[in-house]
Amino acid sequence: MAKSASAKEISFIEKMEKSLSELKREIINNLIASSEDFKSIVDALDPKDLADVASDDMDRKMIEAIGAQDLRRMKMIDAALARIKQGKYGVCIKCTTKIPKERLEAIPYAIMCIDCKSAEEKRNR
Repeated sequence: MAKSASAKEISFIEKMEKSLSELKREIINNLIASSEDFKSIVDALDPKDLADVASDDMDRKMIEAIGAQDLRRMKMIDAALARIKQGKYGVCIKCTTKIPKERLEAIPYAIMCIDCKSAEEKRNR
């Protein structure tokens, strides 16, 4: 029976690795699209029109903010993929208990169990 659970665990981790890789591809595609959007904003820029310059600057800052958020998620995904390779995926970094599969399916790059994450969020309020 333990062997069956182990095979299920391996299958789940492989599924999560695939999910993380797909998320990473999606973020990369978003960043490329954002860069193309930014390029079109710059190409269309008329430096004589100050109102447009201000508006384009706001668009650029928004694109950069979205990119920064995606880059943060990408780092978390890369860290999760590294934990898979190290055999440490799905273990809370605070209390070392197993993170429930449902949580990992919802947030594949989660590093804490729900209890530890909740406690951390309460401390940060």
